[in-house]
Amino acid sequence: MANHKSAKKRAIQSEKKRMRNMMVKTKLRNAIKTVRRAKDENSENAGDLFKKAQSIIAVSAKKGVITKRNASRKIARLAKLLNSAAA
Repeated sequence: MANHKSAKKRAIQSEKKRMRNMMVKTKLRNAIKTVRRAKDENSENAGDLFKKAQSIIAVSAKKGVITKRNASRKIARLAKLLNSAAA
């Protein structure tokens, strides 16, 4: 454990940030899984779920949990998946 007051504060801040990042990543993964599951079941609301997942991915990139490139790639792959199902 930290010995200085500033180091203790930094440890507490890091833990809060870690928990927040874990929460955002879990939400992100669940959104992607939901879209993939809807596509597999040929659900009609897959497009709506994709829009919601796209928003969650963009927000996680904005918060710095994932990089902008990573977010773009995830969105592109989901879109490609849905478009291949429609064709």
